[in-house]
Amino acid sequence: MLLHYNPGFAFSAVRIAPRLMSLSSSSASPAPSSARLHSIDALRGLVIVIMLLDHVRETFFLHHQVGDPMDVASTDPALFFSRLLAHLCAPVFVFLTGLSAWLYGDKAGNRVAVSAFLFKRVVFLILLEMIVINFAWTFQFPPSVVYLQVIWAIGLSMVALAALLWLPRWALVAVGVAIVAGHNLLDHVHFAVGHPLHVVWAVLHDRGWIEVNEALRLRTSYPVLPWIGVIALGFAAGPWFARDADAEARRRNLTFCGVIALLAFVALRSANGYGQSQKWSVGADGLHTLMSFVNITKYPPSLLFLLLTLGLGCLLLALIERAQHRAWVRALCVYGAAPMFFYVVHLYVLKALYLGCVAIWGLDQGKFFGVNSIGTIWVITVLLAIAMYWPVRAFGRLKSRRRDIAWLKYL
Repeated sequence: MLLHYNPGFAFSAVRIAPRLMSLSSSSASPAPSSARLHSIDALRGLVIVIMLLDHVRETFFLHHQVGDPMDVASTDPALFFSRLLAHLCAPVFVFLTGLSAWLYGDKAGNRVAVSAFLFKRVVFLILLEMIVINFAWTFQFPPSVVYLQVIWAIGLSMVALAALLWLPRWALVAVGVAIVAGHNLLDHVHFAVGHPLHVVWAVLHDRGWIEVNEALRLRTSYPVLPWIGVIALGFAAGPWFARDADAEARRRNLTFCGVIALLAFVALRSANGYGQSQKWSVGADGLHTLMSFVNITKYPPSLLFLLLTLGLGCLLLALIERAQHRAWVRALCVYGAAPMFFYVVHLYVLKALYLGCVAIWGLDQGKFFGVNSIGTIWVITVLLAIAMYWPVRAFGRLKSRRRDIAWLKYL
């Protein structure tokens, strides 16, 4: 199945330019289009389905809500590992956004085009987060609370990338690694409400509330500083995916980076030192010891969170590329080709299902309607993923066919 290039690359499909072009400020002509690299779409599709699992959990299992990190002693292992699996989503999304930005620039032939498009894309993403997506979660308009989540974080990270992409590649890697590895040094920095830096720091690193006025509060669910490091590393990985790059070398690079990240995670976590504020301890049995060991912080993502998730993401990308002609990879590509469409629609589908269940059966779990087992959550997820396959595929084909409709590229 041939899918056409979509320049709206946050959460979107990408195509590989036919030759590696230097990202200079020259006005070189864009290269002809070429076939999509299926492994990128397939990995994006995989984490989208995992994201669906987590959002089904947040819809129908709120009576067993978990914290960040989770309480190992009281959290059922099935719930714990279902939530842990969802940790893959945001880092992979942000990393692939950076990678897709490089591919867009490689096709356009200059950094000016990438910077301009990043800024235009940011406006769309922030408005989408604050209006369409927030309403799907709260069903309140005008809202009294706006949750600034992953789309917001991607948008602000793209603003930073628009400036950082002018750096030489080695410097961009250095900045990305420094932010990812060093931001936990700032964990003890806080600014009280009313301090001139409170709002800026809440957006960058200190998850919290911003009081806009008496009727509106903002929740910075995804402090953006660590994600800037991730998107920078994704952009720096771009040359590995150029059309004339050696595929076997790319897979070796991805595997090497994945293994090094996981070894660094194990080493740092074993030492119970830097990179994760909550320490691990020996549990009642081997399973609970493992749960404690991988119990890591997402808001903001700790160094160990990013080592584990990006390490697994690199290995998955290498694995999927080796299997990209398999049927399951092609199926995942369908979701990965229209990810923003999937993201927005699934939130409203879940809200409609929840309200319908409340109307029929009432609130059977205290303040919530919910199911009784995490296994049921997995079943609901599989059924919803199957049900959404055909609408998502139809929308992806519409985008491919109607390139004259400008707004479609943003979904």
